[in-house]
Amino acid sequence: MNQPLIQPEGRAAWRDRLAGFLSKPITEKLLIGLILINAITLGLETYPSVMARFGEILITLDRLILAVFVVEITLRITAHGWQFFKDPWSVFDFVIVAVALVPSSGPFSVLRALRILRALRILTLVPSMKRVVGGLLGAIPGLTSVVMVISLIFYISSVIATKLFSEAFPQWFGTLGESAYTLFQVMTLESWSMGIARPVLEQFPYAWIFFVLFILISTFTMLNLFIAVIVNAIQAEHDAEIAEADKETAQHVDDQHIETRQEIVRLQTEMIEMKKLLIEHFGSQRPKR
Repeated sequence: MNQPLIQPEGRAAWRDRLAGFLSKPITEKLLIGLILINAITLGLETYPSVMARFGEILITLDRLILAVFVVEITLRITAHGWQFFKDPWSVFDFVIVAVALVPSSGPFSVLRALRILRALRILTLVPSMKRVVGGLLGAIPGLTSVVMVISLIFYISSVIATKLFSEAFPQWFGTLGESAYTLFQVMTLESWSMGIARPVLEQFPYAWIFFVLFILISTFTMLNLFIAVIVNAIQAEHDAEIAEADKETAQHVDDQHIETRQEIVRLQTEMIEMKKLLIEHFGSQRPKR
């Protein structure tokens, strides 16, 4: 669930209550339900037969849900102030809703198709999906290196394929760009054997060496490395969340321990004071000799 943003001290109490209300599970579940309903209605709008019968209802429902999203974003900005824009996920929600408010007519008619982006708001409300996205973003530095290696392999392989097969198969390997596109198809294993490799093998019997090596390097090695980087980043994101939760738990335990020691010290002080009072009281009543 979304955690309330860190707020400056001395903030009005009503803002605290508003932020607490917006972060309640029931509120977030309601928003998730509205997002799913909105995604379904936007999908139904792609069917002409459905729009002919229920077009008015779907459009009205879409506008009502958008109004709820606008109110929700406004309340979050009111509750958190400028701290709202310091949270990347909150900015993401704001942009998604803002795009839907741009008039979808004239030069902005393309934005009408972008209304479905509102379904992406569910990423900020479901912790598991949020963790996956965070892992993907965290994997970008590692993925950059993998992409560079794959690009180098593609470039070298495209040059080789163009040199070897361009004259016999200009439709596949006539230029460097066409060779790269053909090799991309080979990498995805889509009709690579019957569609590309076997026709080439009929004129170049030893071409299987090139295709097999390319598939082994690009598909079974580099793409698996690509996936490994993403999985590792998602695991790191999960471990960071666990570490943060453990840290908060340890801090809570330490706070309770400090409070307990302070209470013990207070009780000890009161007992000492009571002991002094008893000594003074009974000492004053002791008969004089």
